This record gives sequence, C-alpha cells and structure tokens, in this order.
Amino acid sequence: MASPQGSLEFGGPLGAAALMLVLPATMFHLLLVARSGPARLLGPPPYLPGPEALWSPRALQLVLAWLGLQAALYLLPARKVAEGQELKNKSRLRYPINGFQALVVTTLLVGLGVSAGLPLDALPEMLLPLAFAATLTAFVFSLLLYLKALVAPASALAPGGNSGNPIYDFFLGRELNPRISSFDFKYFCELRPGLMAWVLINLALLLKEAELRGSPSLAMWLVNGFQLLYVADALWHEEAVLTTMDITHDGFGFMLAFGDLAWVPFTYSLQAQFLLYHPQPLGLPMASVICLINAIGYYVFRGANSQKNTFRKNPSDPRVADLETIPTATGRQLLVSGWWGMVRHPNYLGDLIMALAWSLPCGVSHLLPYFYLLYFTALLVHREARDEQQCLQKYGLAWREYCKRVPYRILPYVY
Repeated sequence: MASPQGSLEFGGPLGAAALMLVLPATMFHLLLVARSGPARLLGPPPYLPGPEALWSPRALQLVLAWLGLQAALYLLPARKVAEGQELKNKSRLRYPINGFQALVVTTLLVGLGVSAGLPLDALPEMLLPLAFAATLTAFVFSLLLYLKALVAPASALAPGGNSGNPIYDFFLGRELNPRISSFDFKYFCELRPGLMAWVLINLALLLKEAELRGSPSLAMWLVNGFQLLYVADALWHEEAVLTTMDITHDGFGFMLAFGDLAWVPFTYSLQAQFLLYHPQPLGLPMASVICLINAIGYYVFRGANSQKNTFRKNPSDPRVADLETIPTATGRQLLVSGWWGMVRHPNYLGDLIMALAWSLPCGVSHLLPYFYLLYFTALLVHREARDEQQCLQKYGLAWREYCKRVPYRILPYVY
C-alpha cells in the first residue's frame, strides 16, 4: 500500500517536517504582531513569548472543555443522516447532519453564559495560551491517530498518507476515516470546533472593543457579520463537505488536525484581532461597497456549490437538468455549463471575493489584515493543482476535454 516516492506532496518528508514548524510559528507570529503597534506582517514580532506566556493549565482546560462540548453536540439526534462517498470496499459511511443545530445550541449556551456574567471579553488576553493549548492538543491527537492507523486494515488507509515514512504519514494522515464506533474524528473536526471557535473569538473581540471604546466599531460589526454568515452557511450545508477532498482523499493527520483545531480559529480571526488594537474609521458609503463585494462573493460561492451538490444528488433535478455535460469513463458527468462552465473552480473565486471583503474594513494602511487573502489565494491555487491532478487521473480524456472547454481555472481571463 506504500505510495510511490515520486507522488509525495508538500515536498515529501522534508516539506512535511518544515510545515509542522512553519505553520505554528506563523500562527504565533500573527497573534503577536496583531497586537503590536507597528503591526508589520513581514517584520519581526515585538517580542518572543516565554514559557509562562504560552503554557496555561486553564487554557488547556478550556480547549478540552470546548472539544468535549462540541463532541457532545455531535452525538445529539441529527436532523438527517447522510451517506458518504463509496469506499474501496464498496461500503458507505454514515454521518450525522447536525452541525447547524450544534451552532444554535452553542449560541444559546454562550448567550446564557454572557448574561450570567461569563467574562467572554477576557478571551482576547488569553489567545496566546489558548493557541498553544490547541496546538499541543492537535499534536497529541495526531500522534494517537497515527498509532491507531498502524493497526488499521489496508482498506482503511488514505491514498496518499501511507508512504512508509513516519514523518510524512504523521503529517498527511494514514487513515482516511478514523472512527470509534460511529464517531468520525475527521468529519467532526472539519467544521465544528474550529469554525465555531472562530466566531466565538470574533465575538469576544467585539465585546472587548465595546468595553474599551463604548461600542463596537462599524468595521468590527462587518467582520463579525461576514464571517458568521460564512460559518453558518458552512454548517447549514454541512452535507456538502462529504464530497470534498479533505473527506474523500486526504488522511486525518497533523495537517488537518492542526488546521481544524488551531489554525482556523486563531488565524482566521486575524481581522477582528487587528481591529481591536488598531481601530479603523469606516463610513457608511464605503461600508455599503464592502457589503456589496461580500454579497457578490457569497452569491458566486453559494451558487456554484449549490449547483454542484444538486447535480451530484440528482442530475435530473429541474434546476440542473438543462446543463451541458461531458460523459466520463467512470459513468459520472462533468458539468460544462452554468457556474462550472465559467471557470473550473467558481466556488474558489467566490471564496476569494469574500476574503477581500473581510479585509477591506481594516483599511489599507497595513498589509497584516490581508494575510488571510494572500494565504487563501496560495492555498486555493495549490488545492486546485492537486484537484486537477486527481481529476486527470480519474477522468482522463474527459477531463482534458473539459479543460479545453473551460480554460480558466479560478479567475476568468486571468488564471
């Protein structure tokens, strides 16, 4: 089952080892510079935190309690149980679709807690130890997942995470769908604890700004609103994650565990962090333009994803039945009209437009709030290249024909 060495991604074992150092270091760098006066993305951090600034038993307890709460909500009766993609052994796993339900319950619990005196506005001062605790949790969790995968059957291994090199396999993840009974660890982590912690941190930053300045700024309201919409949309359409590369192809190792549990909440909240320490004036005319940009991005993102998911569920659905397709040797059809006839990844285009809208409330005097846009552009370009390679292997000549018909990958007439 070992993967050919030539097919290793992310630079192989050396690249994986480097990323396991660079990604946490980047996250801590952003946390430090966001609160510094100069707030320079490319400059050195204002100071290097010592162990006493990073390690906090209370922070670890909060992280574990948060994971425990979300795990308990995962086990609640679901509004729907969906089947995943067909596995190597022709079986299909079942997944509870109750992420939005978990978001609503979490919101109610947080609201009750704040009304009862929960000091949520103290959270911004704990971001460093919380991020350290989340990183430590992700590392230990990844180690347990790796050990579990050593005794997993060959049919349960991921296509690319079983190279035989322990560093690479630890990073990428050996087992495709690690589970205990019906509890799927990768599916649980993919959307729930990290995304909901992201909006919780945003809310804490908003409350802290209200405490410091009397009321939250318009810029902070926009960032909170835009990103809450994004998270709520992801959890409402939770079933769509079952067809993504993360679920169908990638194993569950440090890459996804750290990304889900640490990188997402502490890096994606960067704009709100910046605004707390560097307030920006924002008038209604500019705010209206930014809202329009976000609305356009969301329209493209949701329209493309909904069209794809509708077609995958039922190609005869009246909403997609008239779309032009290309048949493949696998029996599946490739959409070549509608959103997917404009560019090969219109959902990525919508994502990037929204990323721009999230950064614009922070003004243009600093590059730091635009880190998410820069990072996400690089991520999606790399992800698109991985997806192209997999589709070429899977669909062959049909994919080449699709690429001729739809030459642009993400941005029409540019890329």
